[in-house]
Amino acid sequence: MFSALLRRELISFLRRRRMIAFQIGLAALFGLLVIIRWPTDGNAALSGLQSQQIFRLFAYGLMAMMLLLLPVFPATSIVSEKKRGTLQLLFNTPFGSTRIFSAKLLAVMSLGGMILAMSLPAAAACYCMGGLSLFGDIGKVYQLLVLVALQYAALGLLVSSYAQSVDSAVRITYGIVLGVSVLTLIPQYFFQGTQGHLAVLSETLQCVSPLAALAAVTGTTNIGGQGLMAKMDVLGRFTIAAIFSTVVASIWTISRLNHKIFDQSRDAGTMSDDLSTRSKMLRRLFFLVDPQKRSAGIPSFLNPVMVKEFRCRRFGRLHWLLRLVAVCMVLSLGLTYATTAGTFDWGVETIGAIMVVLQVALIILIAPSLSAGLISVERESGGWLLLQTTPLGFRRIVWGKLLSALIPLILLLGATMPGYLVMAYIQPGMALQVQRVLICLLLTSVFAMMISAAVGSCFVRTAAATAGAYSALLVLSAAPMMVWMGRNAPFGHDTVEAALSTSSIGAALSVIQFPGFENYDLIPVNWWFLGTASAAALLLLLAQAYRISKPQ
Repeated sequence: MFSALLRRELISFLRRRRMIAFQIGLAALFGLLVIIRWPTDGNAALSGLQSQQIFRLFAYGLMAMMLLLLPVFPATSIVSEKKRGTLQLLFNTPFGSTRIFSAKLLAVMSLGGMILAMSLPAAAACYCMGGLSLFGDIGKVYQLLVLVALQYAALGLLVSSYAQSVDSAVRITYGIVLGVSVLTLIPQYFFQGTQGHLAVLSETLQCVSPLAALAAVTGTTNIGGQGLMAKMDVLGRFTIAAIFSTVVASIWTISRLNHKIFDQSRDAGTMSDDLSTRSKMLRRLFFLVDPQKRSAGIPSFLNPVMVKEFRCRRFGRLHWLLRLVAVCMVLSLGLTYATTAGTFDWGVETIGAIMVVLQVALIILIAPSLSAGLISVERESGGWLLLQTTPLGFRRIVWGKLLSALIPLILLLGATMPGYLVMAYIQPGMALQVQRVLICLLLTSVFAMMISAAVGSCFVRTAAATAGAYSALLVLSAAPMMVWMGRNAPFGHDTVEAALSTSSIGAALSVIQFPGFENYDLIPVNWWFLGTASAAALLLLLAQAYRISKPQ
């Protein structure tokens, strides 16, 4: 019976036609990662340095694929069955919650094993060049990747058990992946070389990230160590953290797999308009914006679709937007303090690079969650047909939806403004560089929003739209950096500069004059690329909106 349940889970994934293209694309991509660093003269260095460089690039590419593709499947596993009504049927079978969870976990791990199996020929090619040990270098990397697959599969299933919609499950899961993988590395930049509880906490958080563990396994300079190799066992600590989080998430999810998962009762509350006059006056004293007050009518000068998006989105209501502004202000103060405290020790370039990477990571996290489902969520829920019955044209509908995503992104962009201003104040000669960095980040926000909206409009299902938008953005961000990692061997200066001209983070780092990017002149070519790509994405979005607006 358990094997039947496992086959059911696997067939639901593998029967899709896109899985064939997915497997072929994976094998071709892994082979390409090795080919771009393969020695052009047919000779390999006896020291094995060249094979280690090739394997390092291959390992980072494989890790990116695991973090990019795998979390989608567990994130949609439980919530999609709950929406279809098949989860309740499973609870009426003699399987039990433990076997249901085990089948779903093993199905996701089988997909992760398929990704790793597609990479074995490329790993074998790296091994044949020499300089790598089978059970030392290659074995540890694959051990790390198995742990990453197990950890994020369990976390994705836990998120799926709580989510109320497929797209929210995908967004939250990708947010957890980005937070655990990237954001946990940030504190180490600020507290390295110091003493106290904060330094210990930053080292512990660093060991939670799989990227830090991969850097330790492949012999890369410790991420967050400013060129210093860590003396601690990063892989061992990550293994303990991954196993512990997997066990906790598994037990937590199993405890939720029962009929109580469908109980979503909550207090309806009382609207402020129905209270007494005294209660209304007290609430006005305590609330700048009362969340329980009925919304007023939509003014004629506002786009009704934009207002509808804000009011239907949990974080789009005015009181939530004010909370977002407050969080941005706190983040600005923290980055400003880090800027003033760290600049004298590390230099403005290092602090600027940290802020750029953090802000681009937040943009990549937030932009697809806001704009990927602008069209697909209406098509999936049937709301697009209702919008067609209104006197609004498709251009005004699209413009209203884009505004609902652009305003929160602008608030997010303003989070680190004080940090850049303090940088310009400390070193007045960087005023022009700060202005160029802000332009890069603004164009990055527009680019991320337009690419996510255009890619999402090509899908009917919101989950597929969100996953496609995240995949497109991460590929566009990671591919130029892969070329940059291959600078001088085999790529020349002109090739790397052409690739980085399409990267927003590369352009911002070159403006800051961060080591490794100071020799590349990417402005204004990068601005023209981001602007042209955003305009092309807008045209694609309008074309898709016009196509689905025609009578079916």
